[in-house]
Amino acid sequence: MGDAVKSAPDHGCLLDHASGQQGFFTSAQARACGFNWNMLSYHANTGRFERMRRGLYRLRDFPTYYRDEVVAAWIAAGKEWAVVSHESALDLLELSDVVPNKVHITVPRSKRHHPDLPGVKMHTTTRPFRPTDVVTYEGVRLTSADRSILDAAEAGTAPEQIEMAVHEALERGIISPTQLEQHARKRSHRVRRLINGALDQAHS
Repeated sequence: MGDAVKSAPDHGCLLDHASGQQGFFTSAQARACGFNWNMLSYHANTGRFERMRRGLYRLRDFPTYYRDEVVAAWIAAGKEWAVVSHESALDLLELSDVVPNKVHITVPRSKRHHPDLPGVKMHTTTRPFRPTDVVTYEGVRLTSADRSILDAAEAGTAPEQIEMAVHEALERGIISPTQLEQHARKRSHRVRRLINGALDQAHS
């Protein structure tokens, strides 16, 4: 069951939601904290809340996050099931120099009918996420280093960026070369070749 809707606006309740989401909150969360549509509009018009996209707001005075657009896309896609992935996950994990031209989000295939979101590249997957496939980074759910590398490689990220990501992840000890190689075997021949080449180069 969801949270009971409060009869009066509770700013502390709203801050609790926003604090775990880099200052963002949804209209549904605001309603649960006692903010009806008129109150949301009032605070948005006076500048206390920033309207980011339909159904998504941000506390104006909350410290700015350096990847606000990623957090906004993740929440809008459905934080209960969506994860930041592919090049966007590599960027957040600081594993490569790739600059994504869209925010990459992965959702289960059952959520493939989600409305399009501006500036978002939505991926669906039939591969269920293993517990080790998803990590939480600064409150945001994203694919783990090895899953991000494999997904980005499969989606066509430049080979040199994949090689850099493998090298960085190995240097920081956040991937196992054996596991990465094993997981790569379940991908296309091109991906397996790219990953094996990156591992060989890292070990040379």
